[in-house]
Amino acid sequence: MENLISLVNKLQRACTALGDHGEESALPTLWDSLPAIAVVGGQSSGKSSVLESVVGKDFLPRGSGIVTRRPLVLQLHRIDGDREYAEFMHQPRKRYTDFAAVRKEIADETDRETGRSKQISPVPIHLSIYSPYVVNLTLIDLPGLTKVAVEGQPDSIVQDIENMVRSYIEKPNCIILAVSPANQDLATSDAIKISREVDPKGERTFGVLTKIDLMDKGTDAVDILEGRSYRLQHPWVGVVNRSQQDINKNVDMIAARRRERDYFSSTPEYKHLAPRMGSEYLAKMLSKHLEQVIKSRIPGIQSLITKTIAELETELNRLGKPIANDAGGKLYTIMEICRMFDGIYKEHLDGVRPGGEKVYHVFDNQFPVAIKRLQFDKQLSMENVRKLITEADGYQPHLIAPEQGYRRLIESCLVSIRGPAEAAVDAVHAILKDLVRKAISETHELKQFPTLRVEVSNAAFESLDKMRDESKKNTLKLVDMECSYLTVDFFRKLPQDVEKGGNPSHSIFDRYNDSYLRRIGQTVLSYVNMVCATLRNSIPKSIVYCQVREAKRSLLDHFFTELGAREMKQLSKLLDEDPAVMERRTNLAKRLELYRSAQAEIDAVAWSK
Repeated sequence: MENLISLVNKLQRACTALGDHGEESALPTLWDSLPAIAVVGGQSSGKSSVLESVVGKDFLPRGSGIVTRRPLVLQLHRIDGDREYAEFMHQPRKRYTDFAAVRKEIADETDRETGRSKQISPVPIHLSIYSPYVVNLTLIDLPGLTKVAVEGQPDSIVQDIENMVRSYIEKPNCIILAVSPANQDLATSDAIKISREVDPKGERTFGVLTKIDLMDKGTDAVDILEGRSYRLQHPWVGVVNRSQQDINKNVDMIAARRRERDYFSSTPEYKHLAPRMGSEYLAKMLSKHLEQVIKSRIPGIQSLITKTIAELETELNRLGKPIANDAGGKLYTIMEICRMFDGIYKEHLDGVRPGGEKVYHVFDNQFPVAIKRLQFDKQLSMENVRKLITEADGYQPHLIAPEQGYRRLIESCLVSIRGPAEAAVDAVHAILKDLVRKAISETHELKQFPTLRVEVSNAAFESLDKMRDESKKNTLKLVDMECSYLTVDFFRKLPQDVEKGGNPSHSIFDRYNDSYLRRIGQTVLSYVNMVCATLRNSIPKSIVYCQVREAKRSLLDHFFTELGAREMKQLSKLLDEDPAVMERRTNLAKRLELYRSAQAEIDAVAWSK
C-alpha cells in the first residue's frame, strides 16, 4: 500500500512543477482529484507543534502573526538506516541534514514568492523528509485562520486566508485535520467552524485536540475525545505538545514524545484513552486512512486522466500542427534529429537502454495470468451445457455424439479469450508509447524545437496506433481461427462412450443424465485449455511481429514521406514558431505529458497489484 502514497507524492510534485496546484486555470487540473490531508487551525492553536511532533523535528518557522503564508506540502518518507534529511522540490539536488536550515529555507522561499510583505500566496512549497522514524504520509500545512489583520497586511487578509483554506478543504478528495486547543471553548474553534461548513456530517474530518495539559484545573477533555461534545465520523485524537519553555530549552522530540505518552498513561482521566492518543498514534492513523482513501479514488483518477488526455489531444489538434519549412539544410537538420530519436527508441527496444524488457513481462506474466483468470464456469455449467446441447439438436436428437452442441460450447468459451488477447495488445502498445516519450525526452536536440518535438511525438503515436490496430486484427484472427476450425484428432483420441446418453422415453429437455452432460463439459474444458496453451505461444509472436518489429522498422516512415513533400517555407516553421502559439502548445504538451506520465504511474501500480 505504501506505493499508493508514493504515487500521489509523485503526481503532486509533477503538478506543482507545471503550475497546477488547484488554482483557477483554463487548463484541466489533476491536483484537485488527488487525495490529500489538509491541516487547518487558528493561529496559536498548536498546529505547527502538531506537525513537528508527527515528524519528530523542529523545522517550521515560528513567530508572531501569520507565519505560514504559503501552503506547505509535507511529504514524509520512511527509509531504512539511521540517516535523516530533507529536500525541497525547488532545490532538487540539495539535501538538508540541519533542520534549522530547513526552517530558514521555508521562510526564504516564502519571501521569494510573496516578497517581504506579509501577503499570502497559493503556490505551495514542497518539502520531503526522509527518516526511519516517520510513517509514509503527506500533509498540507495551510496558513492559520485569523480574525484580525496585523500591521503591514491588507484588511482583506482575514478573508483571503479563509478563502485559501476553504479552496482546499471544500474539495471532496481532501481529508481535513482540524486542530483545536483544549483550553478554549470548542464552539469558538476556527478549525471546527470552517470544517463543519464544508463537511457538515464530519465524514472527512479528523479532530485533533491540543494543549490538553494546559486546561484549567478541575476540567478535562474526555467528553470531546470520546465524541460526546462534538461527534465526528472519525475518533478525536489528543496530543500534548512541547511548551514554549521546552522549545526555548531545545527539548528534543524523543523526550517530548515520551513525556506525551507518560502524560496520557498516568493521568486518571485519560488513562483509558491512552492507546489512541498522542502524535505517534495520530501519524500512523492518518497514514493508514490516506492509503485507504487513495485506493478508493484510483478508478476516478484514472477516468479523469483518460478524459483529460482526450481533451488535451483535441486542443493540440485544434491549434494545428506547425506548417513545415525548408529544403536542403533545414530538411537535413530535421531528418538528422528524427534519426537520433529513432536510434534512441531502438536502443530502448533492443536493451541498450532500459524499457524493452517490459514487453517480455507482458508475455511472460500479465498475459498468461489473464488467461488463467478466465472463468468458464458459466459457459460449462450443467444448465448451460444442457441448454446448448438440446438446442443444437433442433427437432431431431443427435444419433451418436452432439457435435453441434460441442461446437457451440467450445465457441462460447473461446470467444472470451479475445479479452486477454486485446489487453495484451493494448499493454504492449502502452509500453511502446511510453518508450516514445522516453526517447523524445532523451533526445536533446528535440528540446530545442518544441514544435518539431510535438510533431515527431504525434507521428510516432499515430504509427503505433495503426500498428496496434493491425496487431489487434491479426491477434483476434488467431482466436477466431480456433473458433472456426476444431482440432479433430483431439476428439478422436477421446475414449468412446458405451452409453450414448439419453433416454428416448424422456422429454427432449431431460433425456441426458447429469453424468453424460458433466463428461461433455469436462471434454470441452480440456479442449479449451489446449487451445489456450497454443494461443499463449502464438499471440506474443503475432504482437511482436505486428507491433515491436514494425516499430523498429518504420516508426517515422510516414512522417518522412510527408516531410519530403513540404516546401521550404513550411519546413522552416518546424524550426521556428510564433512565440504565443509556441508557449500555448508547449504548455499543453507538458500538461499532456503530465497526464500520460500519471496514467503510466497508476497503471504500473495497478499491474503490480
